[in-house]
Amino acid sequence: MTLDRIDFDLLRLLRKNARLPNKDLAERAGIAPSTALERIRRLREAGVLQGFHAEIAPEAIGIGLQALISVRLAQHSRALLDSFHAHLRGLPEVLAFYHVAGADDFLVHVGVGDSAHLRDFALAAFTERPEVSRIETRLIFEFQRNAELPRHCT
Repeated sequence: MTLDRIDFDLLRLLRKNARLPNKDLAERAGIAPSTALERIRRLREAGVLQGFHAEIAPEAIGIGLQALISVRLAQHSRALLDSFHAHLRGLPEVLAFYHVAGADDFLVHVGVGDSAHLRDFALAAFTERPEVSRIETRLIFEFQRNAELPRHCT
């Protein structure tokens, strides 16, 4: 699917506020409300828009500490990767994870109650798994999501 300027305008507006009413979305994009509705439907069906999410204050749900945990696997196979993906998706402390290239195989963003919770979580979730050869934990002091689209998007 090729995106045009109006599609990018709609994506920018939704990225900043996914709850923007269709009327306001259309007005800000300079198009008719029916056009905005149809374009959003098309973007969803094409998989460009993959979902709409609520940003929740971590403290409000008991997250007092966030960390990035680098994970290095001892072996690599499709079965091990699929199994590890499923393991990560099943851990409620995991906020997001990235399968990456480089010295480590995964970066895992976790949210926990406190440092004791982080220690116990890391030991149970990673060091007890035979495919994990190494972990390194980095505390996150601040997290901010960028609501803008990358500059190269036109």
